[in-house]
Amino acid sequence: MTAPTDVPIAPDARLHVATHGSAAEPGATGRAGAKAILLGEHAVVYGRPAIAIPVNALGVEAHAQPAEGRGHLASTLFHGPIARAPERLHVTLTAVRAALAAAGRPGAALDISIDSSIPAERGLGSSAAVSAAVIEAVLGACGFAADDETMHELIQTAERAAHGAPSGLDARTVRARAAVWFDQGRIEPVSVGRDLVFVIADTGVRGRTREAVAAVAQRRESDPRAVEAALDELGALATDLRSDVSTGDREAIGSAMSRAHVLLTGLGVGDPALDHLVQAATAGGALGAKLTGGGRGGCVLGLARDAASAAELGDRLTRAGAAAVWTTTVEGAA
Repeated sequence: MTAPTDVPIAPDARLHVATHGSAAEPGATGRAGAKAILLGEHAVVYGRPAIAIPVNALGVEAHAQPAEGRGHLASTLFHGPIARAPERLHVTLTAVRAALAAAGRPGAALDISIDSSIPAERGLGSSAAVSAAVIEAVLGACGFAADDETMHELIQTAERAAHGAPSGLDARTVRARAAVWFDQGRIEPVSVGRDLVFVIADTGVRGRTREAVAAVAQRRESDPRAVEAALDELGALATDLRSDVSTGDREAIGSAMSRAHVLLTGLGVGDPALDHLVQAATAGGALGAKLTGGGRGGCVLGLARDAASAAELGDRLTRAGAAAVWTTTVEGAA
C-alpha cells in the first residue's frame, strides 16, 4: 500500500445522514455499473461532446463495515490487510481514503469486500465503477451519503489516480441508468426513440488508456490541423447522433459508429485486435461497430438490428476470437 496522500475534497461537499450504514447497523453496500462510450472517445478530452450508455449486464458491488483492528480488503485481486494491499490497488485505496476523508474519519478501520463482473482495462469503466461502489459503501458504513456532485468529485479523485486527467465521463456514466450526453463536464439524459441492442466483444487485449491519451496529445502537437479536424468531426458526429438516438434511427447510428472507428484509428488509438472484431461484427450483420473506451486494446461495441440478431452477432464474434461477449439493451420510449 502506498503512503497516504492528501485527498482534495470539493469545498462545498455535502454529506447527509444515510438511510443505511448507521452506527446501529453492521455496514453498507455500494453499487455501480459498467459503461460503454457510444461516441466521443478522446474528443471529449478536448471539449467535444460524447454519448455514453450504461451496460447493465456488468457491475460492481462493494460492502464496508467497521473493523476490529486494521481492516481487511477482499477482492479477486487481493485478500488481506488493507495496509498490505499491493500497488495495483492504488486506485481503490485512493477511493477508500477519499471517502473516509469526506466523512471526517480518515483513520477509521473498515473491512471492505468487492465483487466485480467488469473486466479491468477494457474500456468499460471498471476503475470508475469500483471506485463509485467503494465510496458509496464506505460513506454508508460511516453513517453518511453524498449528493451527486460530491460523489462525482470523490470518484474523480480516484480516477485521477488511474488516468491522470479524466474527463469525468466514466465517473458520471457508471452511476447512470440511461444513455447520457456529456459536454464539457455537464451531463444530460438522452431520449431514446426505440430499443437499441448492443453487443460488446472483448478483444482479450488490455486497453492502454494513458498511452492512447498521450499518443493523441503528441499527434495534436505535431499535426494540429489534422487532429483538430478529426476531433471536430467526432464532435459533429456525436451531436448528430444525439438526434438519431432520439428518433431511433438505427442505420444512422450504426453509420456514425463505423465512421468514428475510422477516425479514432487515424488518431492512433486503434489496435489490430480491435480492427479484427470490428470487421467480424460488420460481416456478422452489425449496423455499425467501433472501439469503445481508450483504445489500443479493450472492447468493440456493435449495434445489432434486434435481440435475435444480437445473439447471432455474439456467436459470430465469439467464433472470430472474442475473449468474452455481452449484450446490453438501451430501452427506448416506444
